[in-house]
Amino acid sequence: MKNYLMLIIGALLIWNSVAAQSAFPGERGKALDTSTREDIWEREPTRFLDEFVRVDRDEVIAFAIYTQQAGSMKMTAQLFPLKAGEEREVTLELKQNGNWKRAKSAKVNYPGWYAHFRIDDWDGSQDVPYRVSHSGGATFEGLIRRDPIEKQEIVVGSLSCNSSRDRGDRDSIVANLRAQDPDLLFFAGDQSYDHRELTAGWTWFGYLFRDVIKDRPTITIIDDHDIGQGNFWGEGGIIADATDGSSGGYYYPKEYIKMIHDQQNWHLPDPFDPKPIEQGIQVYYTDAKVGGVSFAVIEDRKFKSGPKGKIPEMGPRPDHINDKSYDPNTVDLPGLKLLGDRQIHFLNEWSQDWEGVEMKAVLSQTAFTGAVHLHGNFDSGRLLADLDSNAWPQTGRNKALAAIRRAWAPHLCGDQHLAVIVQHGIDEHRDGPFGFTGPAIVNTIYGRWWWPENGEAGGGDPIDNELEWTGDYMDGLGNRMTMHSYANPDFKNMNTARELSNQGGETNLEDGYGIARFHKPSRTITFECWPRFGDVTKPNAPQYPGWPMTIRAEENDGREVYGYLPEMVFDDPDPVVQVINESNKEVLYTVRIKGKTFLPKVYSDGKYTVKAGEHRPDGFTKKGLRPTANKIKVQL
Repeated sequence: MKNYLMLIIGALLIWNSVAAQSAFPGERGKALDTSTREDIWEREPTRFLDEFVRVDRDEVIAFAIYTQQAGSMKMTAQLFPLKAGEEREVTLELKQNGNWKRAKSAKVNYPGWYAHFRIDDWDGSQDVPYRVSHSGGATFEGLIRRDPIEKQEIVVGSLSCNSSRDRGDRDSIVANLRAQDPDLLFFAGDQSYDHRELTAGWTWFGYLFRDVIKDRPTITIIDDHDIGQGNFWGEGGIIADATDGSSGGYYYPKEYIKMIHDQQNWHLPDPFDPKPIEQGIQVYYTDAKVGGVSFAVIEDRKFKSGPKGKIPEMGPRPDHINDKSYDPNTVDLPGLKLLGDRQIHFLNEWSQDWEGVEMKAVLSQTAFTGAVHLHGNFDSGRLLADLDSNAWPQTGRNKALAAIRRAWAPHLCGDQHLAVIVQHGIDEHRDGPFGFTGPAIVNTIYGRWWWPENGEAGGGDPIDNELEWTGDYMDGLGNRMTMHSYANPDFKNMNTARELSNQGGETNLEDGYGIARFHKPSRTITFECWPRFGDVTKPNAPQYPGWPMTIRAEENDGREVYGYLPEMVFDDPDPVVQVINESNKEVLYTVRIKGKTFLPKVYSDGKYTVKAGEHRPDGFTKKGLRPTANKIKVQL
């Protein structure tokens, strides 16, 4: 009995010692970031992350990540944990005329082990080699790329869901990306699944991808697992009551959440509206421009309403519905938020600003439709609706898609583990923008399948590819969608797939990454979907069936054309043109046209206003136009 009591007392003393050294307050903060605490050198490693962070002292700089835009270069350097007595400062050097010159020094923040560099007189027209160094001898080198404004095609790598169930390398993906040489990398979320060890998990992610991140602008955004939750409905920053997140808000202490934002988001272009949400948590939604393409980076989750206590539970989890008798209209309640008013305002402003821009796209965490029927394992049962996707709430979904459509912008995202291309329907099938959900980087944790009941193909005009379940469908929330491509896993039992993967086998789980090519002269976008273990350098290297697919930018507004306003003839080429319905003041679209003539399409009878300008629709206005065959000469 005495020995038993001593064991309990010893355990409590150890726990109190660990808790006392925690960098985060409260009960919820006690067990966070233990692999990267300052005291890790005083104890033996017991798991992968404990071992991973204990690097040689000349390797303490794990990676660097940056963007540069409009005269500002922002970079975050991520370090492995430092020891007591080691200098907590790093230096950024730039190579000029063949020589390294010190640009800035920055403190290493703890907790988190990161440092920030900002240079506001940046010349974005030049390639500049950089080097981050630490006094202990560690260096990390890369290239800050010039803005490729002259390139005809801007290439984006789209990735998400870096499962910690596979602690192996990502060398095949990195090698392929380096061969394809994207102008921008986009990581859509779930960079780490190490919920209570997110500094170590984020460092591991960056270390895996650093050989491709170091040489090009990179956007990383936060999803649920990146803040230590199974799901995430931010609801403006309130405190969640559990890690499943269904009550809305953030479960872990605000200090932990702010640190994660500083690690993953600080290097992005400055936010459109930097006002924090509740608890002082940062926002990062912004406009990132690369090579004449503007990417609206939005935060799907931050303002979204949580389902708990708002709608009845109709499945095994608050976010899952599998009751076939339910009415989708009953969950689309007044007052529910998706993107929130602030981000809708941002999208409306962004759609009208075309300075230095020829094409547009939207980047976010997850999909605006429920393009999944089976979750987890194939035999786990059919899921009717997933409230964790942007398919819910439906009113917010439609409002967001209408805002995206105004810029003729496609949508890129991740999260779903199932690669698909859909065209969204708002009021009718195929009247909304296209969406490309990329595959998971590693899909050994949670499979998903597009598997229509009774194996029936969709309606509408047939889709011309080798896949059978394509066409017009309704998702489980009553949203219109048109399936063009999908990449179902070959394995139907994820446990078997995990075992093979853990043994070093190359499992075909339809994991990998996406590529989006924005071809400015033709105003077209090509979507590609590449297998994780493929080799793009081989002749005729295969993509997943259904890819590649090319669309015209104007197809992101698929409304049926009623007629055309008088043709516009401009003195100068490529102006920005906006069309407004005078009956309800709705902006139909604002786009940069190609050439000196434009025939504005409209979708109903009535009177319309056409505005035009060099970078915004602010140089010419003509009101009271009706569909006609006449031409109007425009002088800007």
